[in-house]
Amino acid sequence: MGNRQEIRELCQRFAAHDRQALSRLLTLASRGEQLEEIRHLVGAARAAPLDGQRGSPSRRVVAITGSPGVGKSTLVGRLIEVLRHQGSSVAVLACDPQSPLTGGALLGDRFRMPSRPEDPQVFIRSLATPGGRGAIPEHIDLMVALLQAFGFAWVILETVGAGQGETAVRHVADVVVLLVQPEAGDDIQWEKAGLFEVADLIVVHKADLPGADKVEAQIRTLVNLPGCREVPVLRVSSHQKEGLEELVKQIEILASQSRTSASSAKARLRDLLRERFVQAFEQLGGQAEELVRGWEEGRLSDEEVFAEVIERMASSSPSAN
Repeated sequence: MGNRQEIRELCQRFAAHDRQALSRLLTLASRGEQLEEIRHLVGAARAAPLDGQRGSPSRRVVAITGSPGVGKSTLVGRLIEVLRHQGSSVAVLACDPQSPLTGGALLGDRFRMPSRPEDPQVFIRSLATPGGRGAIPEHIDLMVALLQAFGFAWVILETVGAGQGETAVRHVADVVVLLVQPEAGDDIQWEKAGLFEVADLIVVHKADLPGADKVEAQIRTLVNLPGCREVPVLRVSSHQKEGLEELVKQIEILASQSRTSASSAKARLRDLLRERFVQAFEQLGGQAEELVRGWEEGRLSDEEVFAEVIERMASSSPSAN
């Protein structure tokens, strides 16, 4: 969709709460197309919300992560049921492995979630996740912002579950929920995964299975070391529908703390600005090569390169045209 009139009409339909327009904009964002126009749309929606939910401080962005087979999709399905029972709208971005044949999502996660085509307050989208992207797709932050601007109170991001790369979700979500299961492995394997460093909440999933007590005790030993931040540990059984309400309650508490923390907000904004700056530099194409040569040859200082990129970012934004 390269025509400016077409993207303008798409944005108008989005503002009118057209789910097909939302889907199309998510596709464009996932492909890295029309990014500036979409960011402008999101900014306008934040500045002038169209309904009571948009711009609400009660919105939550939650990442559900963990090793393959731990039951992430099943848990997400149960969370949808609980949240809808509470009257909250919810959108899910299920990050599936990328097919080596088609390049699309394999859709394995989505099949294990409840199908609710008749419920306009539920939206589920599968996303292909290429290797080397930290287990989340590129431009995921913009896709989350689109869903929030559309009015969804909860956005759940289910990641592939790929060890240390999962730390990338920290910069997207208010709360990172790590799932482990009985007989999943020893303490050293968990520590090597690097996920405990970013998890805000740890869930012993499939807690109805033998060995749940042992796993919970091991985890509490790891996360309650002197000098470390306190990380809640819960036991949840999606099969028995146990612990789900407590999980939602803990997520809400942690999300509120995250949003009211000045240091947390500053860190997330810093990461966002860094990512946007790098994206803008890469989009300069041949102009970027000129800046690189000028910098390498000493004709341009660091400050001059920064100023040049920022100036070109401003001149290429939709509001500047």
